[in-house]
Amino acid sequence: MKIADILAQLDTGAVSGAEPICLRVGPITLGVRCHDPLRAELLRYFADVLHDGPADLWIDLLEGQTLPSPPGFTDWAREPGKTGRKDAIHDLDDGRLVLKVRTGLCFLQSQAALIAFGPCAAHPNQVINFINTQILNICLREGWQICHAAAMTNGTRSLAISGLSGGGKSTSVLRLMEVEGTRFVTNDRLMLRAGEPPQGLGIPKHPRINPGTILHNPRLRPMLSDARLAELAAMAPDDLWELEEKHDLIIPDIYGPGRIQMAAPITDFWVLNWSRHTTQPARITPVDLATRPDLLGAIMKSAGPFFADAGGRFLRDTDPLDPAGYMAALEGVTVCEVSGGIDFDAIQSAGARLFAA
Repeated sequence: MKIADILAQLDTGAVSGAEPICLRVGPITLGVRCHDPLRAELLRYFADVLHDGPADLWIDLLEGQTLPSPPGFTDWAREPGKTGRKDAIHDLDDGRLVLKVRTGLCFLQSQAALIAFGPCAAHPNQVINFINTQILNICLREGWQICHAAAMTNGTRSLAISGLSGGGKSTSVLRLMEVEGTRFVTNDRLMLRAGEPPQGLGIPKHPRINPGTILHNPRLRPMLSDARLAELAAMAPDDLWELEEKHDLIIPDIYGPGRIQMAAPITDFWVLNWSRHTTQPARITPVDLATRPDLLGAIMKSAGPFFADAGGRFLRDTDPLDPAGYMAALEGVTVCEVSGGIDFDAIQSAGARLFAA
């Protein structure tokens, strides 16, 4: 089966009259074609990276469309520690279909066409991820490394924070937004490229945070009702930490304009390796990643089922990551391990000292 066979089953002309949305992230430009209400939501979400010029590639969002003759899909293996079905793939001769198993949203990833179809408006976060994936793909083909990290900058020093999923990256970064002069770079995906100093590039993805982050940050508490905050405050700490109830935090809405900077030199990298189950104080200790593959593993991130190299070869879920590429990109970055007990006050204080240095 080829791309043409898929396109023949879709009405790609459905967005031909839509007013496009153009975005710029660093040197990358891309355009999106869709209709309201999704278009209005994307305009608000991507307000800080809107661009008037031409686009290097185009993404079409076909609301409600399905394939009359869908192919069979194969599950994409999830990362260690993750459970349940999430993504499934069907490889075409010249592209790939990626199905979001839980929502039914489907994506055509190829060099010839980039299309999302199905219940797009009902799942804008998955559409946003698809758009951001194209930025990641371009960077990867140009030699950048994708890090599972959040990042902040004050224009001179920039701090990336990595750790296992749910380890507190987003909460840490939002606490550092309280440090004078800091700006948000990225929440969960940081592109890193070797240089003097190494260069970082974020993606326009606002934090999606759990209720515990909101409850314990006075600036964020207005995001929830008083009744919901009272319910959360009554929960056991471990239950609150494990609660999955995502809320989108739009940075300009909470912190005001001018608090986002997508590109920044990366000078420092902290890897969260702390624990809720110890009374030891939080410690931030310099490390040599060459002797700590466990910490390097927390930084490295697979590009996932959407990535294809410049020759059109798609990534497989069995393809290993390349530690050497990450070590080269991190050359010159001061890397520290954050160990001991979880203490976001300590993170904020240490971050303030780092940015003031």
